[in-house]
Amino acid sequence: MKLLPFRPPSYRLTIRARLTLVYGGLFFLAGLALLVVTYFLVDQSLLQKFTFRAPLPDLGQAPGVAGMAEPGGGTRVRVLIDNNPDLVYYMDKQAESLRHATMVALLQQGAIALLVVGAVAIALGWLIAGRLLSPLHRITDTARRISTAPAADRGLHERIALRGPNDEIQELADTFDAMLARLDQAFDGQRRFVANASHELRTPLTLNRSLVELAMHRRTASDDVKRLGETLLDINGRHERLIEGLLLLARSENEVMERRPVDLADIADHVGLQSAGAAAEAGVSVVVEAAPAETTGDPVLLERVAQNLIGNGIRHNAAGGWVRAATATRGGRVQLEVSNSGPVVAAYEVEGLFEPFRRGSERTRSDQGVGLGLSIVRAIARAHGGTVAARPREGGGLVVTVSLPR
Repeated sequence: MKLLPFRPPSYRLTIRARLTLVYGGLFFLAGLALLVVTYFLVDQSLLQKFTFRAPLPDLGQAPGVAGMAEPGGGTRVRVLIDNNPDLVYYMDKQAESLRHATMVALLQQGAIALLVVGAVAIALGWLIAGRLLSPLHRITDTARRISTAPAADRGLHERIALRGPNDEIQELADTFDAMLARLDQAFDGQRRFVANASHELRTPLTLNRSLVELAMHRRTASDDVKRLGETLLDINGRHERLIEGLLLLARSENEVMERRPVDLADIADHVGLQSAGAAAEAGVSVVVEAAPAETTGDPVLLERVAQNLIGNGIRHNAAGGWVRAATATRGGRVQLEVSNSGPVVAAYEVEGLFEPFRRGSERTRSDQGVGLGLSIVRAIARAHGGTVAARPREGGGLVVTVSLPR
């Protein structure tokens, strides 16, 4: 059994917590330095020589003591430490005891004061850091709402519109608003382009198809004209599918027009029945294993996902092959899995199949596809908050799994 290396758990501190720790650490360092400096200054001051004055009314005639009258009544004496060893020892002990008690009291009370004021400073630092970072939370909330929108261009009309001092955070919010404005303008231009292209590109192709069909069905049309007309209709049909695929790709990458409850099982059954004719012509069998898989989204786009996957499985297959579509619910996700037999696909080619106009070497023989099927599937899945994964099937073919939120 292979042992995995031990990885210690990672702990994530917020910026507010880190700032509070920095503020508190700096305050405690400064307070500790101030306490140490005060300790040494007081200690040096207590070591200086000083004169004791005490009320000793009966020591006026004591040896080594000179009496001194004080104004205002009472008798005070100035102790003259000259030839009295006992008095010298006593006064030294008293001085040492007083100095020791003073330094201990300074350290104890200073440490207590430092802890109390430090706790207050940390609490104030936490509050101040939260207030200073509140504009960043506002920016983050706006960005999160835009990033979690059901479509790429939804929510771009929102602005932070931060009001406050002209500092770095205000500059960041203004820059973010300017970026949103440019993105919103770009998506608006793209939407207008898709709407115009949908009309401008389809109209000429429809007109060409009508003219070719009209020429083919004339009584005077020769066999050569009919064969040429069939070729032109095939080319025109390919162009129509290409334009439709491009427009659908652009629309599915930008927005989900309608979201309502959908069961992928119903979609798989419906598409499986629709594909029966094409499968019979290609000599391929289609099997649908539908289990309840309820989600929300655009039914038309989700139906297109199943159509593209099952259609690809039929087109890129061999006579006598098969296509299997299965739906399932696993945890908080629903899945549509489409697998098919067919030519062997190298593992390094799988990711390239999702690129527009990219197909594997064995798949380019088809004259029906335009290389947009899997690209559209991925774009629709992403617009619905889902993912798409593909892997080569042992023995040939592909297994494509679409996973969507339940």
